[in-house]
Amino acid sequence: MNPATSRSHILYFNRDLETMPRDRLRRHQARRLRKLLTTVLESNPFYRAKLRKAGIRKPVPLSHITDLPFTTKAELAADSLAHPPFGSNLSFPLAHYTRLHQTSGTTGAPLRWLDTRQGWDEFVNQWCFVYRGASVRAGQRVFVAFSFGPFSGFWSGFEAASRVGCLAITGGGQTSEQRVATIQATRPTVLVSTPTYALRLAEVAQSLGIDPSTLGIRVSIHAGEPGAGIPSTRQRIQDLWGCRTYDHCGLTEVGAVGYECHRQLGPHINEANFLLEIVDPESLQPVAAGQRGEIVLTSLNRPGSPLIRYRTGDLARIHPKPCSCRRTFALLRGGILGRSDDMLTIRGINVFPSAIENILRKFPEIVEFQGLVSTLRGMPELTLQLECPAVKTTGRDHLAGRIIAAIHVGLNLRPLIEFVADGTLPRAEMKSRRFHVSSSVQ
Repeated sequence: MNPATSRSHILYFNRDLETMPRDRLRRHQARRLRKLLTTVLESNPFYRAKLRKAGIRKPVPLSHITDLPFTTKAELAADSLAHPPFGSNLSFPLAHYTRLHQTSGTTGAPLRWLDTRQGWDEFVNQWCFVYRGASVRAGQRVFVAFSFGPFSGFWSGFEAASRVGCLAITGGGQTSEQRVATIQATRPTVLVSTPTYALRLAEVAQSLGIDPSTLGIRVSIHAGEPGAGIPSTRQRIQDLWGCRTYDHCGLTEVGAVGYECHRQLGPHINEANFLLEIVDPESLQPVAAGQRGEIVLTSLNRPGSPLIRYRTGDLARIHPKPCSCRRTFALLRGGILGRSDDMLTIRGINVFPSAIENILRKFPEIVEFQGLVSTLRGMPELTLQLECPAVKTTGRDHLAGRIIAAIHVGLNLRPLIEFVADGTLPRAEMKSRRFHVSSSVQ
């Protein structure tokens, strides 16, 4: 039996919290929520005005969480413009804040986000749950393959590696070739990156004549995109690196929200730190367990810059059965299923990019891909641009036919296929946007 999958080898960062009976967990959350609401009603200009406008002048119990208004990213962006440079969602004097990061800006202008020393410490602790969930033990070496820009996840993941007793190795300020060389020289056992960049690093290693599976990586942890939760993408990473691949979901403005256990079924939401709701993105009403809806989060342990009932735009479903890892935290089976704002409509068929990626990653001939939605003959059409350097020109028609057939069977779509030269499509170490919609498509 693989030690990572043996029950006796299950690792927890805080066993008491992670296996707490649900009734005790709810009481724990209720205490945290009351403390948070007391703070923001007393001293947070953004939420004091927002809650009072909704008729809330004192903390509400957890059972009345739906009495509180939702928070949207658009509201935060407008507040930042009205109160530059940091906005008014600050519960303490500015001198109490010790960290500044910003969101990626993939769905709008980036937000600047401040943390107090206590709030940042909580963020780092949340990443410790991520490592332990992936069975990362003290004494291992963790390579963080990010550029260490202004986005908080890189920094919190790096600091947390040392907090759980690992040797933290930075990949900041290096080219992909230099990162491969660093991995080869320092022999880390854990790789932290976006899923797209894990594939890119493997591609670079192979171009250098190096088999990535010989480099010693045994665990990879991925965030920033839903790729590690897409079965075929996860399998591709595992096959290339000879490792076990774990998904993680988080946001700069919220925290390190979810982490996978050894079962690799999807992220457990760290409910000791966050209140989770799943709502219908149209009606905003709660959905039943097992039904897909939008993730809404309340951050309980970052009172300096809190978020209450924050609409993330991410879609997921709560698995109704408890996980065999014994964690009682909610499990998002299958991970992030897409975003409420990235669904594509092709000839009347609604499809999420992640569903297309799941099919394409099953074809080992495809090194990189990109999707373009444009109007042809008055109808939206999907063109898939593919890099397949090992496929000869004479074999491309056959491969295109197989790909079209697989997508038609799986999604009832027949995309157009365009083969492009090796190295034509962009590679990203950050979040990858592989699907682009022409402005003429309505």
